[in-house]
Amino acid sequence: MQTTGKLFDDIARVANGAAGAVSGVKDEIEQMVKARLERVLADMDLVTREEFDAVKAMATKARMEQETLSERVEILENTLAKMAEKPATKPARKSPVKKTPDSDSTN
Repeated sequence: MQTTGKLFDDIARVANGAAGAVSGVKDEIEQMVKARLERVLADMDLVTREEFDAVKAMATKARMEQETLSERVEILENTLAKMAEKPATKPARKSPVKKTPDSDSTN
């Protein structure tokens, strides 16, 4: 009975040692994977979240301004079209002023 208990104790110690070694290997692998991912992401030249949000806000603002300007152009085009539809009235012509030799101020 004593040998069986000792055998189980030895197996438990080996299992604990293996679990500790596996835990250490797991940590090392995680660190290596993390370092490799950081290197790959740095090589991909990706933007940060802050930069993306700033560009997104600029694009939204530009889109709103473009829509406003588009509406203004449409109003101006409609106004111009209405003006073109109206018959053009000629302004009354003034009779030409005839110059007389007395009215000439150059001597």
